[in-house]
Amino acid sequence: MEDKAQSNQVQTASMNRAKAPQKVEVVVANSSSGSEVNILGELSIFVLRIGFCALMIHHGLEKLQDPQGFAEFVVGKYFPFLPGDPVIWTFGAAITQLVCPVGLALGIFARLSSLGLFSTMAFAVYFHLLDTGLEGFPLAVVEGHNYAFELSFIYGAISLYFLCAGPGRLSLFRKTNKITYYPKST
Repeated sequence: MEDKAQSNQVQTASMNRAKAPQKVEVVVANSSSGSEVNILGELSIFVLRIGFCALMIHHGLEKLQDPQGFAEFVVGKYFPFLPGDPVIWTFGAAITQLVCPVGLALGIFARLSSLGLFSTMAFAVYFHLLDTGLEGFPLAVVEGHNYAFELSFIYGAISLYFLCAGPGRLSLFRKTNKITYYPKST
């Protein structure tokens, strides 16, 4: 009699488990390494990469709006140690900020693209520090609450991240970009 009661309890418990909605966690894995990846982490890296690249393209186009003015008032004034014509350096920075973001966004030579963007941001930080200084950073509050070097510094930090870490798994031309989805077993 006890065996029949235990059997009924086991059947009832298994039926309740079968009826209850089961939580299925989707895990992204790189099939070549077998390691699990946080899909939200990879998506956030992807969004950061694409957003950063769009902003860099904007800055490159901005330099092409008035290359002579940028060459005269930025390159010529703050970078007199650079050899050659300041207009050439202006076009070099603009081309870097137009071509490298495309490479980084697609994952083509992402680290090399990041190096190019990092170098332009290093020059931008240098320019802003020479032009306006630290402006009392971090203790003073400047008029308009706008520190000129902050944005260039943040862009430089983002490009340094992609230089060190690469474009992430969600890139078009990444060699190990084979992503598989499978339910995580408990």
